[in-house]
Amino acid sequence: MIKIKQGLFSLMVIGFAMQVPSLEGEQFFYKHKTGDKYRILSTVNEEVYVNRRLSHRAEILNRIAVEITEIRNNVAHHGALFQTAERAQGAGGDRSFQWSREYESEFGRDPQGFITIDSKFFMPVVRNVPVFLNQDLNPGDTWSAEGHEMHDFRDSFGIIEPYRIPFTAEYTFLGRRQWRDKDYPAFSVSYRIFTEPEPVRGTLWPRRIMGASDQIVYWDTELGQAVAYNEVFRMVFELSNGNTVEYRGSAEAEIIESPVMDKEQIAREIGEAITRMGIADTSVRIVEEGISISLENIQFQPDSAELLPAEKIKLDKITGVLQKYGERDILVGGHTALAGRPEDRMTLSRERAAAVADYLIEKKARAPGHIVVRGYGAEQPLGDNTTEAGRRKNRRVEITILEN
Repeated sequence: MIKIKQGLFSLMVIGFAMQVPSLEGEQFFYKHKTGDKYRILSTVNEEVYVNRRLSHRAEILNRIAVEITEIRNNVAHHGALFQTAERAQGAGGDRSFQWSREYESEFGRDPQGFITIDSKFFMPVVRNVPVFLNQDLNPGDTWSAEGHEMHDFRDSFGIIEPYRIPFTAEYTFLGRRQWRDKDYPAFSVSYRIFTEPEPVRGTLWPRRIMGASDQIVYWDTELGQAVAYNEVFRMVFELSNGNTVEYRGSAEAEIIESPVMDKEQIAREIGEAITRMGIADTSVRIVEEGISISLENIQFQPDSAELLPAEKIKLDKITGVLQKYGERDILVGGHTALAGRPEDRMTLSRERAAAVADYLIEKKARAPGHIVVRGYGAEQPLGDNTTEAGRRKNRRVEITILEN
């Protein structure tokens, strides 16, 4: 099965500039300061066709944590973590998003939008979009610039290196448009792809690529960054084995500033609440990602992901705690003791984490787009697997309130 796991992260990363916008017309450029942190939430609704027949539909959630690490020579240097998660669409699909893949990236971006990045990085997918003119623009003004997509085809085609697809993007300043009940300067970005690339080393490779992307970007001039975008896209790959794979879909993203998390205070508050409510076999600890609530020895029906009634009562109490920090996303991680086959442990841990996440969604602890599920199997033990006490500690589900 071939899937595109990433959305098109074309414009949701921040740069820096010293220019002052003109009072006549509009001038677009990036600006920011060292130490700023943002998170970007993008949802992609996608249909995949193989040989012109519908293969499947999917909803893909992309979470991007960005930090401006330094400004050097008028270029903003970024550290970014890209996380993708997916859920099936339609009846019977899970409420929660299942963690799919994680990417780290480092790159620079200048005021006009040009990216400098090592070729080893897969993210961001779409690069040098948007790129701006260093001049005032009025509604209806147009410009164009070269860009490219960089794809991860390791799973799909067995192509190890990031795969580059070039294009020319056409821009039009649209004037002011509304997003979330507020007006912003907006511009459209459109590009078309038709290329017959040289073969590359892989299990499969594209012999012909055709595609189109049409976006509208909403820009905050004062902050010097995009606040949101929406997109309609289509990509067709004619492969070396004679098959054709087509991706059709739409995407929407917005950028959200993340306030600094006082981990010690939040951990203390949650610990006191757990003690006050008498929630058994539950502990709180500070982790790199945020604050983790560990539900130890959580009970399910034997060899299944069906929660026992007593555990639902515990989760009802945890829901009240989580709602207090509703502006933060949540990661629900499943863990097992060291027993059975690794693949079975991984599957069971993922299914049990999903059961907890789905229950939290049902109780409105979080909306589906703000909670992600990941199975760890027995890879992250907290206790000694040679003792029953240690195994009880390792059979757990962790609910992590994420910092960014």
